[in-house]
Amino acid sequence: MSILGIGVDVVDIGRFAASLERTPTLRNRLFTASEIDLPLESLAGRFAAKEAFVKALRAPAGMSWQDIEVVNDAHGAPQLRLQGAAKDRAGELGVTTAHLSISHDTTVATAFVVAEC
Repeated sequence: MSILGIGVDVVDIGRFAASLERTPTLRNRLFTASEIDLPLESLAGRFAAKEAFVKALRAPAGMSWQDIEVVNDAHGAPQLRLQGAAKDRAGELGVTTAHLSISHDTTVATAFVVAEC
């Protein structure tokens, strides 16, 4: 296996909260039904993960944020679940695994994605 791409993103949780308040429809555009009611810090981390994935795969414009979903495995570790244009892009590039790490504290959320093929 080889590394196809890496992506990292950092989200200021306060600014993210202000964006969600200022634009009420934003939450529905960014998150799937299973993500939408999570605490703010988790939403910020998931948004950072989605951004990091897009950077790692140089994903095409027009892809829906809901095509990328962050889920937890049986041990609680975050994983990416792809559908639609995100899944298609990963397939085009031959991605077999996308490793994800998310972290957050009181002010910042960050995520790192490594795409392997």
